[in-house]
Amino acid sequence: MITPTPLMQLVAGAWGFKTLAVGVEFGLFTRLAGGRTITVAETAAELEIDERPADLLLAASASLGLLDKAGEGYRNSELAEQFLVEGRPYYFGAQVRYSDLHTYLPWHRIGEALRGNRPLTWDPQQQKSMFDTTDPDLVTEFWDAMFATSRFTARALADAYDFGAHRRLLDVGGGAGAFPIEFCQRLPQLQATILELPHVCVRAEERIAAEGLTDRIGTVAGDFLGDPALPDGHDVILLSMILHDWDEPTNRTLLTRCHAALPPGGAIVISELLLNDERTGPPEAALMGMNMLVETEGGKNYSGAEYATWLDDAGFVDARIVPFDAPGANGAVVARRP
Repeated sequence: MITPTPLMQLVAGAWGFKTLAVGVEFGLFTRLAGGRTITVAETAAELEIDERPADLLLAASASLGLLDKAGEGYRNSELAEQFLVEGRPYYFGAQVRYSDLHTYLPWHRIGEALRGNRPLTWDPQQQKSMFDTTDPDLVTEFWDAMFATSRFTARALADAYDFGAHRRLLDVGGGAGAFPIEFCQRLPQLQATILELPHVCVRAEERIAAEGLTDRIGTVAGDFLGDPALPDGHDVILLSMILHDWDEPTNRTLLTRCHAALPPGGAIVISELLLNDERTGPPEAALMGMNMLVETEGGKNYSGAEYATWLDDAGFVDARIVPFDAPGANGAVVARRP
């Protein structure tokens, strides 16, 4: 018998996110790093809250798979231990924090975005794009969130696609450098260049230096949509979580410029949350498309077939989809310049 229970689960999805977000805000999972167990009374004392809300927070976090019950106490689940403890290589809390502070409330006005077909997190009359901001806090929070999402996605992509076949990588719109850092740590022969806005290059250089990779990863300050040409001298170009920010004409133009920048035999890798060809899912791709309505002027999530068509029209050949599982992408569309 069909019931409305799935609808209630959708309603409760917002509650689950806010439970995760407040756990990150209070540093709950970082406090429990290394296998520490905490009771309700200890939680209340450390978080400076009453025992009733402490009990509810712990129970709800356990129900979401973030904590495990251990006797009378709670400890991090494997998921929280790996991804919600600050300082861990694949710490995801920065994405949770950014979403909580900057996209959660705009999503409450999603009807306004649908009616007006315009973003809610920034004003197109005041900015060229969502990336055009000088607010230092927002810059830090956004690019830390992108790094958090990208770092494990880079690991999954590196497992799925052999970057060892290449010598020089150009990461177009590469943010703070998560993909080149992950790849170069694995592949000693690989050199990489990040093309990014000037203020983002500064953040990337800090991350690269912290990983000891300054001699292998460089940055080029620029605008991949506005500059006359992309940097040449690379045999593979990566577009990770880039094309969903823009409309089809903009993406087609960028792919044509990528083709011009690559030598014969060079490869292009488009890493995204791909819709299926019927545009019925998966949910993570379709909902990211809705998020693009909230955050961009023309962005949406596309199917692998759409990307393959654009690549073919731009002069690439042998387009294929490489599936994998990561927070920022569920696959890559790979093609080469003949």
